[in-house]
Amino acid sequence: MRLDAEFTTEPFRGEDDPPPHATAALEAARSAGLDCVFGPLGTSISGERSVLLAALADVVDAALEHGADRVTLQVQLEGHVPPAPAPGGLEGLLAQVAAELGGDLRALPRADKQRAVRLLEERGAFDYRKSPEIVAEALGVTRFTVYNYLNRERG
Repeated sequence: MRLDAEFTTEPFRGEDDPPPHATAALEAARSAGLDCVFGPLGTSISGERSVLLAALADVVDAALEHGADRVTLQVQLEGHVPPAPAPGGLEGLLAQVAAELGGDLRALPRADKQRAVRLLEERGAFDYRKSPEIVAEALGVTRFTVYNYLNRERG
């Protein structure tokens, strides 16, 4: 069984070079032989369940040892697809953006997830109660990642 995970280390530092806590965590994941995608707002990793779960302790430890004061982590079964959204409201907006961007929001590359957040914001999706959490679930990222995408667009 394979798992996907995404982690974000803080403090977050805008557009500069990645902080040591982020690169150290990435190197710990790579050393475990995991598939890694390092992005400006978080790192995605995937691998066999036993390998990924064992490596997570090293990833978190490396981040903390190199200056992180918080690590946000999400783990799920590889290829997990959330239930189909109901029409209308926030769910309707998510379905609309998913259709425009080619389908499953979770399967989008990071740049398209950022675009999805921008489109959702333009359409008022973040006016709904608990919308960052709902959008994060739909995209398969953490709530913190959604906030980073929003701040990036506003900044």
